[in-house]
Amino acid sequence: MRTRSTHRRAIAVVAGAVTSALLFAGCSFEGDIQPDVPPQTTAAFADETVQQLTDAVTHAMGVTGSSGAIVGVWAPWSGSWVAGLGTQRPDGGGEVTDDLVFRAGKVTRAMTCDVLFEAAAEGKVKLDDSITEYVSGVPDLKDVTLIELCDGTSGIGSYAGQLYSSWLSNPGRNWDPRYLASFGLGQPRTADPGVAYRDSDAGYVLLGLALERATEATAADLIHGYVADPLGLDATALGELPDSGVLKGGQSVNNAEGALDCAQPLDLTTASSSSGFTDAGVITDIHDLGRYVQSLASGSLVEDDDRFNAPVAVAADAPSWYAADGGALIAGSLIGQYGKVPGYITAAFADPATGLTVAIVLNNSAADAAVGEYLAWELAAIASKTPATAGETAPEAGLPWTAEQYHAAIDTLAVCTPPASE
Repeated sequence: MRTRSTHRRAIAVVAGAVTSALLFAGCSFEGDIQPDVPPQTTAAFADETVQQLTDAVTHAMGVTGSSGAIVGVWAPWSGSWVAGLGTQRPDGGGEVTDDLVFRAGKVTRAMTCDVLFEAAAEGKVKLDDSITEYVSGVPDLKDVTLIELCDGTSGIGSYAGQLYSSWLSNPGRNWDPRYLASFGLGQPRTADPGVAYRDSDAGYVLLGLALERATEATAADLIHGYVADPLGLDATALGELPDSGVLKGGQSVNNAEGALDCAQPLDLTTASSSSGFTDAGVITDIHDLGRYVQSLASGSLVEDDDRFNAPVAVAADAPSWYAADGGALIAGSLIGQYGKVPGYITAAFADPATGLTVAIVLNNSAADAAVGEYLAWELAAIASKTPATAGETAPEAGLPWTAEQYHAAIDTLAVCTPPASE
């Protein structure tokens, strides 16, 4: 059984957050934790770099049918680029700006694990506690621990593939977490706990339920109190999108002739985030997303020396540099997450040593979620080769892939035809 040492800094609740203060009585939050990465230069990327980055994003927009995208790329030694591209809908609806809020998708997994580590450091749970100590009605999971749910090594199945069509046909439905998890639990376990990675949304939902029970707080309050508030992520919360200031999300579906209609995607902006809960239910903006993934990668919020020290291969045929651990994916020197929810494909990765950070969202979820991951890696490869600005030093180590490699990989997942001008 895997065990970990957990060390947590004390953090104090921001003055005025009365609800959090009551819910977390006995915990101390200090707020405004800074990601422990190299300071960002104030310089902007060279025009040539910005054009390369823009071309990569618009290419991904074209093959996914996305009318809009928001992207942030930060290379502390060279420059940064944060932008909204395209329009809210294929027929217009206003330009996309970088301050719009969207659904963060699977980045929620890492935040749920943050809560686990923090709660464990406070003695409210133990990482090796059985899930059955907190969630009733799952006696066959007695051998599954909380940390295995976080690491993705529980062997439990997923529910998204079975319910996704229902999310499209009934986007406003409120989904009960236990009902969602039941679809993953209904699948055969693929391996003994702690042995191999299995992408399991049901596992993160169960982890969220366990943390609610152990702390006597809602999952939304846990994400706020342990993650968003300490990091100053004002746009980040577990819950529904606001009524305004939102990147509209949709998904292309088949028309009457059975062909994918990339020109008129189904509007899923108001789809309920309850389908994601503590697996994929968080909302955020690109600035918060970049700051969060820097904190995740550098261990600034959760001080656990072992969190990413026992990675497990994502798949038997995965590259040697690609693994999973601690609620995150590890790609070379980058740590982060990616995925899709109805309306959005998202990804965010950061290098804790160099501070290289990429965060993206596309507003059409028709394509495979891997497009988000591949785009993030393509952008990271471009930014990693940018020269240092005056007074800075470019890192020597590179990434184990090229921008061209993942540009081509995105083409293999195309569901729409890019404009002829591309």
